[in-house]
Amino acid sequence: MSATSYGWLVLASPLAGTLIVALGWRALPGKLPGWIGTAAILLAFLASIGALVDLLDHAEEERQLVDSLWTYAATGDFNVDLAILVDPLSVFMCLVVTGVSFLIHLYSVAYMGGDRGYARYFAYLNFFVFSMLVLVLAANFVILIIGWAFVGAASYLLISYWYRRTTAVAAGIKAFVINVIGDVALVVAAFLILDKAGSLDFLPVFEGAGERFGENEGTLVAACLLLLVGAFAKSAQLPLHTWLPDAMEGPTPVSALIHAATMVTAGVYLIARMHPLFEQAPTAADVGAIIGCATLLFAGTVALVVTDLKRVIAYSTISQIGYMVMGVSVAAYGAGLFHLMTHAFFKALLFMGAGSVIGAMAGIQDMDRMGGFRRAMPFTFVTFTV
Repeated sequence: MSATSYGWLVLASPLAGTLIVALGWRALPGKLPGWIGTAAILLAFLASIGALVDLLDHAEEERQLVDSLWTYAATGDFNVDLAILVDPLSVFMCLVVTGVSFLIHLYSVAYMGGDRGYARYFAYLNFFVFSMLVLVLAANFVILIIGWAFVGAASYLLISYWYRRTTAVAAGIKAFVINVIGDVALVVAAFLILDKAGSLDFLPVFEGAGERFGENEGTLVAACLLLLVGAFAKSAQLPLHTWLPDAMEGPTPVSALIHAATMVTAGVYLIARMHPLFEQAPTAADVGAIIGCATLLFAGTVALVVTDLKRVIAYSTISQIGYMVMGVSVAAYGAGLFHLMTHAFFKALLFMGAGSVIGAMAGIQDMDRMGGFRRAMPFTFVTFTV
């Protein structure tokens, strides 16, 4: 099998999991929806490994493979394909997203066991992972924007999962609205790039960036700043960060999924993916670095005084994403993406450890009322320390 075939399999697995659980929820007994959802993500993870192994067989300059299923939209001499781009960056993101999501699904099978919306939860969770994989595998701006919008919708469904709680619904709406600001900015950026470059496919746009755009050309700087607005809305950077602490209203595994590997790192991925454009527009890259730096200081200091256990971890996430945004904005792509991967695992561990603590405290999240867990919960103590 080729790397692109594995890429399509990566997308098909969580989509199949979503449809099976969503359509068959009446017929699926007990924890079966959870196991089906988890198996779908495991399959996607194995397919990601297959894509990685196949990609390593190619020479270094031939590791950008595009595969198209059909023409998505065509008008005149302009067309957009439903296509995926399999390259080192997208495979790296697929491995992180599916790897961490698989562990979070596995944790959820038991964690959500007593919940009456069990099948609905796993349908949403699989849909979220599918959306995120569409975003990272997109070969052009149109598919990227579709994945971007799907992730926003899925995050709304998951944050508002306990819809009988007014705070959860309000938090979901807030996350959705702030994300839509980013969606609009992304669409306008795509129009600006299309107008100058004459294409929406990533590889032709990137290859011609040096010829079509002068350094710090007005249109390009505007497009890159709009891309940054999209990235900041998804990645909760100043001033679009307020939805993230409120997103704690969702179940704890959802907090782990949204704040660890997937949604909040989409902005970092976007800046890394668009690096040929940002290198032509250093002014926009500087703006990204400055806001990343401001965010990491601001959120780190807020986290010192918050007493809600999950909100502390949320502010820590905003701070860590600030480091990543700063890294990819100053062209330290290796460092920024390395931190993205390590953060995905340690933040998921922290959230799942916090879920264990909150469960033991019968739902209490106030840290002023906690202490002495090392003796009571040695296993959770070890995971938190890790």
